[in-house]
Amino acid sequence: MTFTFRTLAAALALSTLAGAALADNPMVGGAPMYATKNIVQNAVNSKDHTTLVAAVKAAGLVPTLESKGPFTVFAPTNEAFAKLPAGTVETLLKPENHDTLVKILTCHVLPAAETAAAIESAAMQYGGSVQLNTVGGCKLIATKKDGMLELKDEKGDVAKVTIADVMQSNGVIHVIDTVLLPGN
Repeated sequence: MTFTFRTLAAALALSTLAGAALADNPMVGGAPMYATKNIVQNAVNSKDHTTLVAAVKAAGLVPTLESKGPFTVFAPTNEAFAKLPAGTVETLLKPENHDTLVKILTCHVLPAAETAAAIESAAMQYGGSVQLNTVGGCKLIATKKDGMLELKDEKGDVAKVTIADVMQSNGVIHVIDTVLLPGN
């Protein structure tokens, strides 16, 4: 009986540890995101971010996003890229459109690790919204609306943060449902 009790206690302990590990390593795109890995190491495992990963590789931004950072990346899903007009992604991935692709991707990156709570708090301090200046020179407007963090790009499109605060060794990822675009 002691063996069974110990086995049950060990199983419960392992179950509790596994639950804690999942809480510490949220699932994104069917894969756990490990806080000990960098942005690129985690993103390549998300089946929801294959388009983003392909774009980051085509833009030559892998070394940057693997570096120390810290960064905040607003990571559009494959579905977000699919909302763009037909052929847009394919066109952006062509070598002759490298600069445009880099501009768009760096408009999804902040030069600091900002949690959703920190962004929302800053928005509240400034009357409900706050301007975020991206690495690419874009200005995003962050607002908390209906309990969700939203980002408005320079074109006026709004992205919702669907998964917030996915911690990385070199920053944080917030999954978004719309690609953010520069004004020009």
